[in-house]
Amino acid sequence: MLIPPLTDLVALLGIDLVLCAAGLRLLASRTGVTQWVKWALIACFLLLWLPFGAAQLPLLAYVRGVSSDLSTTLVALACLSLCRRLFDWPAVAESEKMAVYGALAVAAAVLYPAALGWGDWDAYRPGWGSFGMLGILLMLSLACWVAGLRLLPGLVGLALLAWVAGWMESNNLWDYLMDPWLAIMAMIHCIKTGLRGVLHWYRLRVLAAVPSLP
Repeated sequence: MLIPPLTDLVALLGIDLVLCAAGLRLLASRTGVTQWVKWALIACFLLLWLPFGAAQLPLLAYVRGVSSDLSTTLVALACLSLCRRLFDWPAVAESEKMAVYGALAVAAAVLYPAALGWGDWDAYRPGWGSFGMLGILLMLSLACWVAGLRLLPGLVGLALLAWVAGWMESNNLWDYLMDPWLAIMAMIHCIKTGLRGVLHWYRLRVLAAVPSLP
């Protein structure tokens, strides 16, 4: 039996971990992380590797055909989610999540419209090895570190390590840092956080105005 290339194995493993994290989040929200849920998670993880169809490819390969390769950032966040629910790791602070999702939302707003041809600047090109992009990532990571935020620098460092090692088929750093699925998650999180902030501010204004009513 031929062994798939390392890049294929890494891509399939990442998809499997993200799917398991999503499934665990759904199951845990209803029944909690019971022993049954843990066994179901293990079964799901293994079943997705079984060959299927005329091509006898793992089920994950068909998912990969739809999702494409996932970024190391998304896979790392999925692993953190799994560890938090399975091993009672502390939850990621909201400030940490907001720093990550905020940076991703801004990057997505710059990258994807430019990649679709909206504008004359190719935002995807710096990912092939631009010193300017590496400098921006370094300054962003240092700023977060000084502010006491550790998650974003860690994710950037992991993406850079994977990029240098060539863990994915792509040679573009952008594909290690983010993917469309993660960009959508980041934008949704930022919108939800913004709406909660607006509602909280509105409630405070209403409560402040109530005593002054005749």
